[in-house]
Amino acid sequence: MRRGHEIPGSAAPQIVGPTPASARTSGIALALAGSLSNQTGAALGAKAFPVIGVPGVVVVRQFVTAAVLLPLARPRLTRLHAGDWLRCTLLAVMFAVMNLALYLSVQRIGLGLAVTLEFLGPLAVAIGGSRRGRDLTGAGLATVGVVALTRPGPATDWLGIALALLAGAAWGTYILLNRSLGRRLPGLTGPTVASLISALAWAPVALYWFGFHLPRNASDGQGGSAAAQFADPAFQHALLLALACGLGSSAIVYAVDLLALRRMPANAFGVLTSVNPVWAALAGWVLLGQGLHTAEWTGIALIVASNVLITWPARRTASLPRRRAHDRQGHPVGLDQEVRS
Repeated sequence: MRRGHEIPGSAAPQIVGPTPASARTSGIALALAGSLSNQTGAALGAKAFPVIGVPGVVVVRQFVTAAVLLPLARPRLTRLHAGDWLRCTLLAVMFAVMNLALYLSVQRIGLGLAVTLEFLGPLAVAIGGSRRGRDLTGAGLATVGVVALTRPGPATDWLGIALALLAGAAWGTYILLNRSLGRRLPGLTGPTVASLISALAWAPVALYWFGFHLPRNASDGQGGSAAAQFADPAFQHALLLALACGLGSSAIVYAVDLLALRRMPANAFGVLTSVNPVWAALAGWVLLGQGLHTAEWTGIALIVASNVLITWPARRTASLPRRRAHDRQGHPVGLDQEVRS
């Protein structure tokens, strides 16, 4: 049985020995900072919706993700086989569905609710691959949490809820696809190639959206040229918000998480990422003015508790397998790398 934990993002898993208390403390701080950056970035992106729309924010984020991952991973594209390209293409589709569905949901039901419901995707993957009784308890908590969070009724925004669940399903599928790629390709190669494919696929959308759609549907109702639009201070501010979204939810998160995982066990990191829905709710409240009712906070708390219960490490025995790497939300994924775009 190996000691230490595996560091995502390297060509091969690296084993790091036990860390001192000071390093663990800094690792905890970094993990919390990464999740806060992720949700703050999403809130900043939502502030750009009124000017450049959801597709505009998604386009910018896809480009930023590719720009961050390509120099980091430097994949050797000529060594990829046809099966690798197919899986990377499917992963790119999941990139697009995740971000587009999530942001459309945020536009309708708010950041806190949308992110919490999306969180059910990777949670379902973790539960589906487990045989522990306590994970069934976690599934029950999550179910009750969803009911409390959505409060089904005549005024329920079912489309917003469906979009958040679609984002979660895409995220869960993304994890399963990435597991397959993680066994075939080293390090961040799979997600990086997928981000490149996604950016190239979104390029024509970006050309149409920013070059034709937005100028023709200008807020003053008179339309205008693309050049005039880019000179508009409000438009420039929205682009900066979308760029901050990409940086806060991609570049900063990748760097901070890698630093955190070098200072603390992967299972402890997984438990800490359970705070993401709470950060999302707080970011929505502070930056977007999206307050939540007591029932909604209760639902978020139940889903967070469900994830903590599922990701909390079991008592170590001689028969336990070696410690496994975790995805962005802390769910065990084996030796492959889970990086969310």
